[in-house]
Amino acid sequence: MKVGVVQMNSQDDKAENIAVASSLVAKCAEDGARLIVLPEYFAYLGSSPDSARASAETPPHGDAYAAMKALAAKHKVTLHAGSIVEQDGNQFYNTSLVFGPDGEEKARYRKIHLFDVDVPGGARYRESDMVGRGDKIVTYDADDVTVGCTICYDLRFAELFRALRDKGAKVIVLPAAFTLMTGKDHWEVLLRARAIETQCWIIASAQIFNHADGKKACYGHSMIIDPWGHVTAMVPDQVGATTAVLDFDRQDSIRANLPVAHHHVLPL
Repeated sequence: MKVGVVQMNSQDDKAENIAVASSLVAKCAEDGARLIVLPEYFAYLGSSPDSARASAETPPHGDAYAAMKALAAKHKVTLHAGSIVEQDGNQFYNTSLVFGPDGEEKARYRKIHLFDVDVPGGARYRESDMVGRGDKIVTYDADDVTVGCTICYDLRFAELFRALRDKGAKVIVLPAAFTLMTGKDHWEVLLRARAIETQCWIIASAQIFNHADGKKACYGHSMIIDPWGHVTAMVPDQVGATTAVLDFDRQDSIRANLPVAHHHVLPL
């Protein structure tokens, strides 16, 4: 299976962000990708919780939802539409939406672990001021391959990745807007660790450069990592995309020769 990973610098212009995402998805599809992944908050990345909530959509209604649904059907691909702010009644979530080659919604994952931290350099993040946490572990099938869902800060919680592997995931997708300060030290290390631990392919799609009027900066380095922990492909420091072929025979060999999934002795 060939997959594509998209890297963006989303701002507070939703129409422009959707246009950029659509162009990069088309580029991946033209290169033969069957599964294409967008970054976290691809449709809107503003400067305040209020503006983010104002951008929220109530699926199946909303500009981003409609555009991604049509895009998946047009290119006949599985489109993992990063994440958007989803409104459900009076509650808001950071939600990944996945559309199949027929344009129908295949999966919906609400981010479980929320980013409430004070990072080196003085920046303060309180994602819980904007959205609530999800409580469901989600997988879906893309071309008969089981794919697991995570978002950004979920990366730091290995038990979620193990649970996805135990549900049959061979690929785990991570849309992100990883901060520059934490990203330069932890992003690749953690991604490779999660790949090695689960013996899964990891597709990590990231935001890059400054957002929110320069108040926040994202690390970028969107990448595809194999089940042995090798970085197979990476997007350069720019808005763009790349593709790679996932070798599942190699994955099966790794899992057979080093059967860690059968060696756990501690319960979750």
